Amino acid sequence: MQMYLISDNVDTYTGMRLAGVDGVVIHSKKHLKEQLDKVIANKDIGIVLITEKFSREFPEIIDDVKLNRRQPLIVEIPDRHGTGRKPDFITSYVNEAIGLKL
Repeated sequence: MQMYLISDNVDTYTGMRLAGVDGVVIHSKKHLKEQLDKVIANKDIGIVLITEKFSREFPEIIDDVKLNRRQPLIVEIPDRHGTGRKPDFITSYVNEAIGLKL
């Protein structure tokens, strides 16, 4: 199984290429949809790394793949600007999940 990166900036792409992960840099919803369709058609790709920016901007596309496909697994990664999540996102998630304040 291979990993594949769909990024919105060259810095993230370059870093992942140095780690041996192939990918593409895109900037539009149309290109995101096209790339995801290509990745889904390629059975060798098991994990798609996608920057958090795309998940925030186009959740309907990302959620459709996550909910309706077994493969590929989509993993959201922060880009060079850092994560878009709150510093206590894990604690908040656990609080919501089990209903207890930690």
